[in-house]
Amino acid sequence: MENILNTEENLHFESRLDLNLLQEKVQAIKTEIKKVIVGQDKTINQLIVALLANGHILLEGVPGVAKTLSAKLLAQTISMDFSRIQFTPDLMPSDILGTSIFNMQKSEFEFKKGPIFSNLILIDEINRAPAKTQAALFEVMEERQITIDGHSYIMSEPFLVIATQNPIEQEGTYRLPEAQLDRFLFKINIEYPTLEEEIAIVQREHQLLDQKKLAQINKVVSPTEIISFQKLIKEIIVEEKIIEYIAKIVADTRTNPLLYLGASPRASIAILNAAKGFAAINNRDFVTPEDIKEAAIPVLKHRIIVSPEREMEGVTANDIINQIIETIDIPR
Repeated sequence: MENILNTEENLHFESRLDLNLLQEKVQAIKTEIKKVIVGQDKTINQLIVALLANGHILLEGVPGVAKTLSAKLLAQTISMDFSRIQFTPDLMPSDILGTSIFNMQKSEFEFKKGPIFSNLILIDEINRAPAKTQAALFEVMEERQITIDGHSYIMSEPFLVIATQNPIEQEGTYRLPEAQLDRFLFKINIEYPTLEEEIAIVQREHQLLDQKKLAQINKVVSPTEIISFQKLIKEIIVEEKIIEYIAKIVADTRTNPLLYLGASPRASIAILNAAKGFAAINNRDFVTPEDIKEAAIPVLKHRIIVSPEREMEGVTANDIINQIIETIDIPR
């Protein structure tokens, strides 16, 4: 009898990391966003995980599915600076980063910061701007700094870029290069709502009357808390077998005959960081294979290219990623 009790005591263990405050704040963010957004639970989870994992997000969907609204709602729940940049074909890099202006009184140039100097930046229709303007984001998204006239300017933390694009409209757009896509932790596709969700959306809009949607959203998290959560996420436990599982999935994309281009080691690191985020929001201080599966598609689908032959047959990146996951043994 004593041995049985000892065994039960050994099976019961407490979380090695204190995730209580993180759980409380994640739930608070979800509650605030849900005041406006109907459904989209998976998208909301992915937005929060990207924020915790300190990664940028590319939102893709047809007009009217709340891409911009979702980003604005997330920003509204956090007490930090927010900038929105509308990308257009005539937008120049200096319109985003800033420019040096000559001060007549001091007889010297002064740097005037652009809208990128914020904590959360929403870039609307990122594929509307030409390559020169898109390239202006390379350094700031990867290194959290910009270099102008030989001077480096560090972004204040937390720093998150959320970009949107319409996958249908091609006229007047510029396809994002692979190097640009690789800067995004997640590519999230926002689908049409179900019939029940659409009815709820229309009913909620009717009940709002003249009230503004964002007026009812409260700020529930501080920048300091976000930074502390991002540091806490790094401490999530990952077993050696889980790391091997990530590496096998990514390595398989490079040898898969259905793919023209596989994922780089940056994708492996992105899956690792995202999986830690999914573990944390599920109140676990360790990563499971399910977390890897949850992270794999939004991390990989914009980093791989389906071979032209398979694409003509209707095979998608999601299909191939799911196939790869199914063929690799789950760590025990």
